[in-house]
Amino acid sequence: MFRSLRRALGAAVAALALVLPLGPGAQTAHAAEAGAGYWHTSGRQILDAAGQPVRIAGINWFGFETGNHVVHGLWARDYKSMLDQMRSLGYNTLRLPFSDDILKPGTMPDSINFADGKNADLQGLTSLQVLDRIVAYAGQSGLKIVLDRHRPDAGGQSALWYTSAVPESTWIANLKALAARYKGNSTVVGIDLHNEPHDPACWGCGDTTRDWRLAAQRAGNAVLSVNPELLIMVEGVQSFNGANGWWGGNLMGVAQYPVQLDVPNRLVYSAHDYATSVAQQPWFSDPSFPDNMPGIWDRYWGYIFKQNIAPVWLGEFGTTLQSTVDQKWLAALVTYLRSTSTYGADSFHWTFWSWNPNSGDTGGILKDDWSTVDTVKDGYLASIKAPGFPGGGGGGGGGGGGSTAACSAAYTVSSDWGGGFNAEVRVTNTGTTPLKSWKVTWTWSGSQKVTSMWNATYTQTGASVTASNAAHNGSAPAGGSASFGFGGAPGGGGVPSVSCAAAG
Repeated sequence: MFRSLRRALGAAVAALALVLPLGPGAQTAHAAEAGAGYWHTSGRQILDAAGQPVRIAGINWFGFETGNHVVHGLWARDYKSMLDQMRSLGYNTLRLPFSDDILKPGTMPDSINFADGKNADLQGLTSLQVLDRIVAYAGQSGLKIVLDRHRPDAGGQSALWYTSAVPESTWIANLKALAARYKGNSTVVGIDLHNEPHDPACWGCGDTTRDWRLAAQRAGNAVLSVNPELLIMVEGVQSFNGANGWWGGNLMGVAQYPVQLDVPNRLVYSAHDYATSVAQQPWFSDPSFPDNMPGIWDRYWGYIFKQNIAPVWLGEFGTTLQSTVDQKWLAALVTYLRSTSTYGADSFHWTFWSWNPNSGDTGGILKDDWSTVDTVKDGYLASIKAPGFPGGGGGGGGGGGGSTAACSAAYTVSSDWGGGFNAEVRVTNTGTTPLKSWKVTWTWSGSQKVTSMWNATYTQTGASVTASNAAHNGSAPAGGSASFGFGGAPGGGGVPSVSCAAAG
């Protein structure tokens, strides 16, 4: 609700899919591969191509919907380093807002920095071609993407899915064009049909000029006619039967008027929810706040998940965290979304708003320098982050070595919020023969314990940890690399020395 101001700022998401936990530290090699291929739904869960449940735990990176016609922040950094950082923080899915302007022939991006080799492979490309490069590198890194048709044009948010300048026919044609462009590339797993429909948009009223539910059916079926393997994300409206909520956040009408698509098991409902830094709502001043919030969420969108109707994806939620009310709101919402350690992939899906610091009423995971992580804000999300998806390849640097298998390991703390931390370990083949498997060991100087690990299995005895490759990432060519990540507690520990043992 009241979102056009935020979208206008600055001319202006990644996420980790999750597997069902098998108990503390017991993530099997098979489960670690969850997320491969296109996805489909079963009841309230999203399943990968092999039928394994996954969890979208991601981030919004906006800009393609603005007058820059490209994701923001490329004036400060290389796009690959941005995507690498997202993944290192434990985000596994990226929601990318765009406007129909980027599909106009010859639309060029603005404000990309090419100095010092930054973004070198983006020079001379159109906005759509830049999007191609982002999709390619994200897929290589193991990030999935949901394309979000945010606005008809870069000028601002629209209440309905069409305007006088961008009719419904153009909207549908452009959605089909994107579905065709990325057909066969399962990095793009879904399309969010239109961002935040709001009054006079209705749900189930039957007026084809205003009924968002009917429009979503028309557009969703058009997309599926091009690529029947995509997920179709359908947001809510603002008002239903006199109940007013956030723009796009009211899905009460689904109970009586569900979206019906021609291809089964492709529908995901999406809600948006915000705190007082975006706008006041009556529930924030309720004397029972924040205990009243689960009931509010149940009423507006949570019932769809709890009644096993369909998966529910909280496509946007965010706050500056400056007020106590907002801090309580975010803590309550994270609890409501269900922790990964307790519920695994049987949880709500989410993409936080936003990666960008230049979102005026929420700020971002990055601070204003476009590099430093807001570890407090990121820390709130730690319990609902989830294991990552298998990437499509790509190596790291390597050193010399003999004719036998050899490896090195680099340990990086990606976020530390005091009560816990996330870290990533990159294993590099420093030999001249391919690796078949690897094992990394380290010993902490403090009382840290591994709380979860992805893309590897582990044992811990006292302060000593041994992590072994998962089935899908044990091999690496000479000079190539693999990585795994984990969460631990408490935070505040230094980076230990690590050793790597390899088998050729």
